Amino acid sequence: MTETMLVPQIDVRRADDRFATKIAWLDSHHSFSFGGHYDAGNTHHGLLLVNNDDILQPGRGFETHPHRDMEIVTWVLQGSLVHQDSTGHSGVIYPGLAQRMSAGTGILHSEKNDSWRLQGGDPHIDPVHFVQMWVVPDEQGITPGYEQREIDGELLSGALVPVASGMAGHDSAIRIANRYAALHAARLQPGQEATLPEAPFLHLFVPRGEVVLEGAGSLAAGDAVRFTAGGGQKLTAASPAEILVWEMHASLA
Repeated sequence: MTETMLVPQIDVRRADDRFATKIAWLDSHHSFSFGGHYDAGNTHHGLLLVNNDDILQPGRGFETHPHRDMEIVTWVLQGSLVHQDSTGHSGVIYPGLAQRMSAGTGILHSEKNDSWRLQGGDPHIDPVHFVQMWVVPDEQGITPGYEQREIDGELLSGALVPVASGMAGHDSAIRIANRYAALHAARLQPGQEATLPEAPFLHLFVPRGEVVLEGAGSLAAGDAVRFTAGGGQKLTAASPAEILVWEMHASLA
């Protein structure tokens, strides 16, 4: 991880320019190189390596697969996602419930849209829409772990709420193993404003709705902005919207 002299920059990335993986049960859009999609000039921003915007069909999902040395944060926008892993954690993630999995020395997990198998009842027909984000830990080889926390009530304020953080002062957030990074979220009604934090690296993603960013104009669902040596701008919701903001005080070398 490095901190060097930075040139201020605002880089708007439009939804339609993302890599896409579309198969029968999954509609996934990747902000960075992922899987079979590779661009040497688009592998990360700051400490963020993955920002996948996924829609998963009912009864389908990602079968058990491994991860290692990665902090993985999942944020559900609509529907429910079942998580099960090799450390014994199992649960249903839904809107307003923040989840973090630390892969550490190695973990196996699955993610499926089949909550009825845990909760009982008839199978539903609703897809699940979620964003999964990966940041590197600042120390490799940690013990794998899992944490989730309900923050739905805090989001009613319309302000940016710390969701996952390794930084000091974010006591209400789930913890990630990187002291240089924090994820914030906000739910905004039309006309509501939020002010972005200031940091060497910021990543703003709009998974739902439309906002107007000071100095950059309108951002629609799926659009993102990568800030270098910036922040502090205001954004205003033009429709009911949700935003995810990574604040990062270091970058990959």
